[in-house]
Amino acid sequence: MSLAADNVLLVEEGRPATAEHPSAGPVYRCKYAKDGLLDLPTDIDSPWQFFSEAVKKYPNEQMLGQRVTTDSKVGPYTWITYKEAHDAAIRIGSAIRSRGVDPGHCCGIYGANCPEWIIAMEACMSQGITYVPLYDSLGVNAVEFIINHAEVSLVFVQEKTVSSILSCQKGCSSNLKTIVSFGEVSSTQKEEAKNQCVSLFSWNEFSLMGNLDEANLPRKRKTDICTIMYTSGTTGEPKGVILNNAAISVQVLSIDKMLEVTDRSCDTSDVFFSYLPLAHCYDQVMEIYFLSRGSSVGYWRGDIRYLMDDVQALKPTVFCGVPRVYDKLYAGIMQKISASGLIRKKLFDFAYNYKLGNMRKGFSQEEASPRLDRLMFDKIKEALGGRAHMLLSGAAPLPRHVEEFLRIIPASNLSQGYGLTESCGGSFTTLAGVFSMVGTVGVPMPTVEARLVSVPEMGYDAFSADVPRGEICLRGNSMFSGYHKRQDLTDQVLIDGWFHTGIVVDPTSYGVDKNWKNVLNV
Repeated sequence: MSLAADNVLLVEEGRPATAEHPSAGPVYRCKYAKDGLLDLPTDIDSPWQFFSEAVKKYPNEQMLGQRVTTDSKVGPYTWITYKEAHDAAIRIGSAIRSRGVDPGHCCGIYGANCPEWIIAMEACMSQGITYVPLYDSLGVNAVEFIINHAEVSLVFVQEKTVSSILSCQKGCSSNLKTIVSFGEVSSTQKEEAKNQCVSLFSWNEFSLMGNLDEANLPRKRKTDICTIMYTSGTTGEPKGVILNNAAISVQVLSIDKMLEVTDRSCDTSDVFFSYLPLAHCYDQVMEIYFLSRGSSVGYWRGDIRYLMDDVQALKPTVFCGVPRVYDKLYAGIMQKISASGLIRKKLFDFAYNYKLGNMRKGFSQEEASPRLDRLMFDKIKEALGGRAHMLLSGAAPLPRHVEEFLRIIPASNLSQGYGLTESCGGSFTTLAGVFSMVGTVGVPMPTVEARLVSVPEMGYDAFSADVPRGEICLRGNSMFSGYHKRQDLTDQVLIDGWFHTGIVVDPTSYGVDKNWKNVLNV
């Protein structure tokens, strides 16, 4: 039996076709959920509890950091503590309530990654208010649609985005009543907002409108809507994916479980680098996880030209990336190796192929070539600051040669995953120490089960003994509740408790489609 098969369990046999439904393949889950899917403890009702408990344990630990540019010179990372961030969130949450936004209402967050983004999110969580992320790259039409569709009455915006949100105020004036900048606002902007009958505040002004009273925070329930995340809408109007408190909370626990078994749970010694969009589920859930563990989160400057400079300044211990970033990292390292001379290049090639061969035979990364690690590979870690012990990749498949390269870097474990907003981020992940999973998306996360459903119109049969083909379907505890105000679309994809992803698996194609057979070893 292969290592991939060792890590999944068959929990339900497939079913034949009926007059109403096509046939479906067996149901699988990962071995870490052998006794049942991971679920929330009875005493956890909301992601807010992760943060509030972390504040009690680590009040003086560094929490959120950023670099400040003064006179065109960028400084080192400066930090606010867990206690400072918590107090800011309580004040901001109180101020939100003072503007008539009650629990269950929607509040928008429109801007690039920064400490204020997370504080605004935690402020909403503290008050049981649903936060609605908006990508900072969205155009006016999309912003108007989301604000109106979610009935957003208050929105936080990046300082440089204040003018943009004011320009679309006319189209959403029936809903949007309050705008809060992450930074300052000009007198001209204040006057423009007044003329459009909307209130505009700087971050500090708005904070002073709140108080530090925690005694009257509303009670949260697992079924309360935590966030509505709108998809890009490339095939039509954006869809609002509803994620409740339970789905996000159990996904945070799931991340901790998988890190524990493949590397280690994170703690106060860890530093996470935030540059992937916080408006996307991938980075957002990861940051909620790190902040539940007392770790530090440092933010990039928002300029791709200085991304690696920020990495070198922060020296993260965990790095989340997408294939485009890892491709550039790989190309840059290989270019330096080639430029070091023919002899050094041949020595590197020998060491690389030797270690790769041993890892393919089943040796762990640490056992594959300890001497060569010290002689040839240790310096490669410096490309990401020198401290990264965990690399994570998602959003698209890594090229095989890049994934193998990243798995060879000493003391850095790599996990690649696949997921959707509807599955609260990751639904599959590879196991860092299992080299046979290279080229796959791994096994189901411990919160979900997966199966293939036949697609007769394409000739895809999930029952095929040769090469099963079909649509990936998911069910579990970290799944979305439906599409906001679109029961018709919800009914199309949620059938008999299964989410039909729309991803059709053909093992002859590349990417997720290629990998299903390897993942489940059918």
